[in-house]
Amino acid sequence: MSSINGISGISPQISMPTAAPSVGQADGGKGNFGDLFNSYLEKVDGQQQTSNTAINDLLTGKTQDNLSAVSAVAEADMSFKLLLGVRNKVIEAYKQTMNMQI
Repeated sequence: MSSINGISGISPQISMPTAAPSVGQADGGKGNFGDLFNSYLEKVDGQQQTSNTAINDLLTGKTQDNLSAVSAVAEADMSFKLLLGVRNKVIEAYKQTMNMQI
């Protein structure tokens, strides 16, 4: 029996910021969390739209490149899951804050 070799040379390309984006740079670099969250939400939405376009292009025959469609879907999926995780943590922190006694 032959062994199955793993796929090499393929790595996810998630770009996580190393520093806060330029949201609110006029006030000394302190950005509004809502604006920051909205900018990432728009980025994830753009990735979802790119994924849908890649799938439609593949299904209609405009392109024959399966790898680009699969990678666009995987990137959009991972970004969406990360966004949901951040949202859940924010909601959990809000609930804990509201339950604190003064």
